[in-house]
Amino acid sequence: MATILVVDDEEGIRDYLADALSDQGNTVIQAADGVEALGHLAKHSFDVMITDLRMPGALDGIDLLRKARAESPEMEVIVLTAFGSVDSAVEAMKLGAFDYLQKPVASPAELRLLVGRALERRRLLALKDQSRREVESVPPLTFGDPVMAPVVRAMEKVAPTNATVLLLGESGTGKEIAARTVHRLSARRDGPFVPVNCAAIYETLMESEIFGHEAGAFTGATGSRRGRLELADGGTLFLDEIGDLKLELQAKLLRVLQERKFERLGGTRTIQVDVRWIAASNRDLEAMVRDGSFREDLYHRLAVFPVTLPPLRERKEDLLPLAESLLVRICGELGRLPLRLDDSVGVWLRSRPWPGNVRELANVLERAAILAEGERLGPRDLAPPVGEGAGPPGPGRPRTMAEAEEAAIREALETAGGHRRKAAEALGIGERTLYEKLRQFGIR
Repeated sequence: MATILVVDDEEGIRDYLADALSDQGNTVIQAADGVEALGHLAKHSFDVMITDLRMPGALDGIDLLRKARAESPEMEVIVLTAFGSVDSAVEAMKLGAFDYLQKPVASPAELRLLVGRALERRRLLALKDQSRREVESVPPLTFGDPVMAPVVRAMEKVAPTNATVLLLGESGTGKEIAARTVHRLSARRDGPFVPVNCAAIYETLMESEIFGHEAGAFTGATGSRRGRLELADGGTLFLDEIGDLKLELQAKLLRVLQERKFERLGGTRTIQVDVRWIAASNRDLEAMVRDGSFREDLYHRLAVFPVTLPPLRERKEDLLPLAESLLVRICGELGRLPLRLDDSVGVWLRSRPWPGNVRELANVLERAAILAEGERLGPRDLAPPVGEGAGPPGPGRPRTMAEAEEAAIREALETAGGHRRKAAEALGIGERTLYEKLRQFGIR
């Protein structure tokens, strides 16, 4: 729910507005004039401010709007104006107000609708800002390993086009980083980058998440909401783990890919979008097409430009610089002084199979950073606490890649007390990937 500031010198109007908005669960604070409103703005953060334009005292609505936009530019402002004072409202709009309402306000429904639109715009702008910051801070796709050279060349060639890209590879190989790299190198770089993890959202919510919904579309849908597809208009939509989508949704996505238009869940209005599509999967989509669990026509629409990302175990030259880069980020997130890796860590990194790829490496480094007491980390600090995976192959240790992968999974399950979700997180892989591996190795 939102936090709203209502500013008006008439107590009756303030109470009317506050009651209408509080009924929806919003937190509403009142102010009788511009000076009192500035005091609240200095102490609290508000999503929306509703202010009268004509108020007595040293600070009228226009002056309050100027100060509010300077100090809280992310806050949306709705102005109230008396009949016959529309010129003042137009001036307020030029100063950055979202919209205006004429007094007396016709109904609580009109007020709530306008506030809802203001909140939706605020959410959209916040999403675009977050997307822009994330894209600008994309880590490098590679640190120079030769095996990644053709991947980088492919990204650089496809990025300036509008071609649909399909990223393939094991879980944790950096498919989202690759998608963000394509977006950053494209003409859409100033537009939003909107990711959707198809494996992390409940099936019952996925259609609403992608396409949005209208009020009353299902139980709990009290208002309209834009979906990720609509939010990505003018930018890039990234569908991660596309192989986890049920067939019904695959058919709806196919229509959008073909026609570039859709309807929200429970709606009848056709919405047109201009998005660049990037999809990713760690599953064998061609095999899924053969067994009927993935639509062949959708696969061919997505696989216009397929790119396979190699697993971390094949990128030996990237391991040490990638670990150093991840460690800098992890220390910053943990709020601790920077740590360094011993020279001997490179050999240890290259000796491990890394079935969870970059996610597993990041998890290992984060655990070591949390437990670290000195300023440097060596192989002993990075080694798992239990199990065979604590060093290079030797007597009693797994010798093949499959054996190492099975050992890592058994170790993670033992550490997590049999909790599969926690084990998957520790390995840096998705739950569905873990289930497939459990069946593959016959682990119960």
